[in-house]
Amino acid sequence: MVNTCQWGHNVRSCEESGRIARHGWLANLLPAPGGEELTRGFLQEVVDILLGYISKSSQRSSKVLDFHHPHQLKEGLECFSLDLPDQPETLEQILVDCRDTLKYGVRTGHPRFLNQLSSGLDVVGVAGEWLTSTANTNMFTYEVSPVFVLMEECLLKKMQSILGWSDDVGDGIFCPGGTISNLYSILVARYHFYPEVKTRGMGVLPQLALFTSEQVITPHTLLLTPYSSYVDNEWLYFHPFQSHYSVKKSAAVLGMGSENVFMVKCDESGKMIPAELESSIVTAKEKALVPFYVNATAGTTVYGAFDPLNAIADICQRYTLWMHVDVSVELFNFKYLFSRACSVTWNPHKMMGVPLQCSAILVKKRGLLQECNDFGAEYLFQTDKNYDVSYDTGDKSIQCGRHVDVFKLWLMWKAKGSEGFGSQVNKCLENAEYLYDQLQRRTDFELVLKNKPEHSNVCFWYIPPSLRGQPPGPDRDARLHQVAPRIKGRMMEKGSVMIGYQPLGDKVNFFRCVFSNPATQQEDIDFLLDEITRLGDI
Repeated sequence: MVNTCQWGHNVRSCEESGRIARHGWLANLLPAPGGEELTRGFLQEVVDILLGYISKSSQRSSKVLDFHHPHQLKEGLECFSLDLPDQPETLEQILVDCRDTLKYGVRTGHPRFLNQLSSGLDVVGVAGEWLTSTANTNMFTYEVSPVFVLMEECLLKKMQSILGWSDDVGDGIFCPGGTISNLYSILVARYHFYPEVKTRGMGVLPQLALFTSEQVITPHTLLLTPYSSYVDNEWLYFHPFQSHYSVKKSAAVLGMGSENVFMVKCDESGKMIPAELESSIVTAKEKALVPFYVNATAGTTVYGAFDPLNAIADICQRYTLWMHVDVSVELFNFKYLFSRACSVTWNPHKMMGVPLQCSAILVKKRGLLQECNDFGAEYLFQTDKNYDVSYDTGDKSIQCGRHVDVFKLWLMWKAKGSEGFGSQVNKCLENAEYLYDQLQRRTDFELVLKNKPEHSNVCFWYIPPSLRGQPPGPDRDARLHQVAPRIKGRMMEKGSVMIGYQPLGDKVNFFRCVFSNPATQQEDIDFLLDEITRLGDI
C-alpha cells in the first residue's frame, strides 16, 4: 500500500516516512536516487518560511526585531539552540531552526528599519541571490562561470559609462564589500606609481602618505563611562575625528602604516576643505613623506556630505596624486561628479537596495588591476584554452575564490531600469527632506545641521522636557549625551523601530537617520518622531 504523507510525496507507509524524517532524510535528498519528491517538499517548506518572513517584514504591525541579549540566545530559547550536535537533527528541527533564525534576527526590510544605509528587501534581488546560491559557482574563470563573467563585464561597462568614462578606458571587479574595494584602490594606486613594489616589496619605496576626510566615519567614543561625560567639574573630551577605518586598515595591511594616513579637516557640513588638503600635502612633504593618494567621499557616513570633487581633482592633478572617490550613494543623479576620478568604489547594496553584499571597484586605467595582481596560476589560468582567456578575470583579484555578486544586481537592473533606480533614490531623498521639515517645526527636537540635507542623512537630538530651556553648557551636554542611547535601548527592547546614534567631534550623542529603504513612507517618519517622544518621556 502506498500512502501520501507529510508534503504529499509517496512513501510505502507513514511509518517509513517517520523513519526517514528521524534518521535518513538528509541522505534521501537529491542527488540521491528517487530524491526529487523529498527535495521538493523540503525546499517548499523553506520557501514558505521565507515567503512568510518577507510578507511579515512589510507589515507595520510586526516588530522590527525580537530583541534578546547575547547570553539569552547562547543559552537557547524554546526549541532554538546554537549548539552543534554529534548526531543529525530531525527534519522538523531543521525547519524550526530556519524559522527561529529569522525570528530572532533583525528585519532590515521593515519600513521602520532606519539603522543602516544598507536596508530594504528587494524581492527581485532576493530571487537573484537564490539563483546565485543554486548555481554555486566561482567567478575566477569563464570555463566555470561563463554567464556570470559576461554579466560582470556588462555591468562594469554600464557603471563606467555612468561615471562619464569613455568606452576605451575603464576596468573593475566586484568585491566583498566597500572596505575591500577601497583597499583595491590603494593597492592599484601604489602599483601605478611604484610597480616595483609587486616583486621587491615596500623596502624599495619611499614612505608614502595618504589623505582622507576626517568626517568620513564616526569617531571613537568618549573617554568616559557610557552614562557620564562630566566628572569632577571637568569636561572630558572627545577623541579627534577618525578617517574611514577602511583607509587606515588598508594602509596597515599594505605596509604603509596607519599613522601615514592624514585626516583632512572639514567644514561644518562635513565637506573636505580643499585648502586643508593642500596644506596636509605640504605638511607630509615637510615630514619627508611622499603623497600619492587622496580618498574623497561622496556621501559621508554621518552627515551625507559630498566633498568638493572638482577642487580636490585640481589639487590631485597639480601634485600628481591618485584620486579615489568612495561613494555611499547611487550615481544616477550625481554622475557628472566622478569623471575625473582615477578610481571609484560603488556599493549597490546601499542606495540601490541590492541584497548584501554587492560592491565594485572601478579603475579608469584599463589593465592596471590585472598587472597589479596577476601571478598566472597554471592550474587555473592556462593560456592555451579553447576560448578567449581574457575572460578569465580571476587574476585581477587578490582572491582566488570569488562569490557571484553580479547576478542579483543585473536582474534588478533588468527589472527596474536605470530610471527605476533613480526614482527609488529620489524617494529616499524626499523622505530625508520630509524628516528635516518636520524637525524644523517641532520644539522638542534640534537639528545637528541647520542646512537642508545634501543626501539621505538627517542628524538630530531629542530634547526631553527636563532639558528644554536649560542653557547650553557642560552639564546640559552631559545629560543630553545620555538621551539617545537610552531611547535606542528602549526601542530595541520594544522592537518598534530602529535608528542609529553616535557622537561626533564635540557634539554629544545624536540620532542619525539614513533613508535607503524603499518601503519607508512618510507615516513611518511620523511614527519615528512620535515613538522617540514616547520613549524619551518615560
